[in-house]
Amino acid sequence: MKLPGNHLKQIHRRKFIQTAATIPLAVNVIGRTLSEENTDMKIRRIEIFPARYPMTGHFKFFTGPHGSLGRAAIFIKMTTENGLVGWGQSVPIAKWSYETLETGTIVLKDYFAPILIGHDATDIAGAYKLMSTAIADGATTGMPISRAGIDLAMHDLTGKAARQSLAQLWRRPQRDRLTLSWTLNPQTLDQVEPLIDAGRARGFKHFNIKVAPDPAFDVALAKAVRRYAPDTFLWADANGGYDPETALQVAPKLADAGVDILEAPIKPNRISGYQALKKQGALPILMDEGVITPTDLKEFIRLKMIDGVAMKHSRCGGLLSCKEQIETIRSEGLMWVGSGLTDPDISLAAALGIYGAYGLDKPAALNGPQFLTADVLKQPFEVEDGTLKIPTASGLGIEVDETKVRELSKGVSHVVE
Repeated sequence: MKLPGNHLKQIHRRKFIQTAATIPLAVNVIGRTLSEENTDMKIRRIEIFPARYPMTGHFKFFTGPHGSLGRAAIFIKMTTENGLVGWGQSVPIAKWSYETLETGTIVLKDYFAPILIGHDATDIAGAYKLMSTAIADGATTGMPISRAGIDLAMHDLTGKAARQSLAQLWRRPQRDRLTLSWTLNPQTLDQVEPLIDAGRARGFKHFNIKVAPDPAFDVALAKAVRRYAPDTFLWADANGGYDPETALQVAPKLADAGVDILEAPIKPNRISGYQALKKQGALPILMDEGVITPTDLKEFIRLKMIDGVAMKHSRCGGLLSCKEQIETIRSEGLMWVGSGLTDPDISLAAALGIYGAYGLDKPAALNGPQFLTADVLKQPFEVEDGTLKIPTASGLGIEVDETKVRELSKGVSHVVE
């Protein structure tokens, strides 16, 4: 028996709503707000644009033969059967993780994109599972920075389909602005004051410092920053650069110098070292590298290794994983701060969205606006008094200028459909 057209539409819409209602980030939201033209959300086409943003200033992760070429980024344009477009961005850094512009591009175009064609763009949890069948997980999620770009594009599509911002999708309050922290990565101590002055000239009041492996220099750096900026929230990040013995020795000295928190003092697999640092109690010890999945985080908490986490949606595979981790940290009464990987525009928009939605109360170390000198947005982000406005439009809340994307990628693109 052939069913009337309207009845078929109702069945299709009901099935879509039932599917959407199983997604943790958008439960019942899409079913309530999805318009008729946005019912077919299967992924039809994924375009991948590898690029590098030009940079200014010195930052240790962007040095050497590849880093000096600019900040690597992979744009992901995802189109659904109904013509809706979402944008994501993967942000690999070879000197921070094992993911590079080249490997991320290959994984996205040859492994992740093909398996996602035909998948419901609002089923982000399902996409996580599919990607794990394409690239097997090791001790934790494989290629999380590359996956994060897919996650962002799907969140952008989900929000646009529901006509809601990230905060609205998650039933969270919508904040207006987020306070930023200025990154200090001096090579000599006489560079400290000019770098602080440069941050202040753009309205910054808070500063984070890169430390390790030289504890004597690090303590002197912390003292200098505290002297020049006595009211700052002073955040020291070692990026796993100390050995456990050195970390135990330097933590009390950094505390005496005025540091407020110590992030990633040692490698994440040095479990006993983290336990000793937390037990020492000289400073709140936060982990960054190594916390990829919510399961990782819960295990580290059970092992009494940390006082909190420096969150990055790019590090943990995307917003879905990041959101669950923030909720876990909050439920455990631990500390969390907002960080990034020198995020360009699209990744930056996602960071602003999730940190704003979850009420981040400490300055965020999002230093893309500090070091990057290009953008791909129709309305670029502008720092005002050391803050950025949190996007409130649907999806990630930004409009991408595809012409700028193609110019930045020098015409290189890959299409999967």
